[in-house]
Amino acid sequence: MAGRIDARLAELGYTIPVPVEPAGNYVGYVITGNLVFTAGQVPVENGERRYIGRLGREFTVEQGQKAAELAALSVLARVKAACGGDLDRVVRVVKLVGFVNAVETFGEHPKVVNGASDLMVAVFGEAGRHARSAIGMGSLPFGVAVEVEGVFEIRA
Repeated sequence: MAGRIDARLAELGYTIPVPVEPAGNYVGYVITGNLVFTAGQVPVENGERRYIGRLGREFTVEQGQKAAELAALSVLARVKAACGGDLDRVVRVVKLVGFVNAVETFGEHPKVVNGASDLMVAVFGEAGRHARSAIGMGSLPFGVAVEVEGVFEIRA
């Protein structure tokens, strides 16, 4: 039976992807106390990386927001795994960090990362409001446009 958060995701038209294997010597998430820390997640759709390129060159802010949203869905996939499949255990989204692969003159990083932040608020409501950092990068793994990681408070 789908929980409240799974039902909300379906209502919004979102599907949580199957988490991809880590690309290096790390794990997809770590639980310490009542916090879940996710590894950085890139935009993946149907098992394939998407949005390869840089903001301000290959992608607009709006496209970057879609990339951030897609990466945030992969963050939720990690959190769901950490919660034994039950996203209703999420008490609060504590913090998101968004990394934006952009040309040197690009300055709209916060707008791009809003794609991830807006998703969390849409899914979790007031509990989805979080602290955040939006950081410009000269490159990201696999040439993707955006990477997102998060910290979530969960119930035992």
